[in-house]
Amino acid sequence: PSPCASANGRRAGRAGPGWRLDDTEDVSLDFGNEEELALRKAKIRHPLATFFHLFFRVSAIVTYLLCDWFSKSFVACFVTILLLLSFDFWSVKNVTGRLLVGLRWWNQIDEDGKSHWVFEAKKVSTSIAASTEVEARIFWLGLIICPVIWTVFFFSTLFSLKLKWLALVIAGISLQAANLYGYIHCKLGGKKSISKVTSRFLSQRNSGYGCPEGYGNT
Repeated sequence: PSPCASANGRRAGRAGPGWRLDDTEDVSLDFGNEEELALRKAKIRHPLATFFHLFFRVSAIVTYLLCDWFSKSFVACFVTILLLLSFDFWSVKNVTGRLLVGLRWWNQIDEDGKSHWVFEAKKVSTSIAASTEVEARIFWLGLIICPVIWTVFFFSTLFSLKLKWLALVIAGISLQAANLYGYIHCKLGGKKSISKVTSRFLSQRNSGYGCPEGYGNT
């Protein structure tokens, strides 16, 4: 027998019975999933967005708890906290949700004057703009925990009869619960890319909703 045949026979013998060497077989190695996993587990890619996702809402809570120490003016405290809550609502709705988790929601008025809620989810990609697991965890923890804290403030204000703060606490619950509600809808219905959802909405604006199936209110 030739040296090549002997070498192949020895390899087959070492590999065990039933193993056959096929010199023409190509082995495909999929590095895409490994690269995507590495990107997802990377460090925070949007530090500024991550910071402001927590800054305004945490600042509003801290100011509410400590405002009596810094100022005796109820109006100044009220306006400051309300501004922080408004900045938080805008930044989370329009910036941090899109950057950190690839989700977006908004309200659209069509030509007939009807109001449509649109919930979008961007497809996960390995691009540099893709969110990481750390960013997603920070986003959802901040989104869920802070409305719970404001709910606790509501009951404490109600039971302590500090009714002058009640309107502010209700505003805090409403603004942060609205973002939570919108992003939960985006997450549960996020089966389509933003571009496809937007195209569908614009093409069917007079007859349907341009959001993931099963989502949209009038």
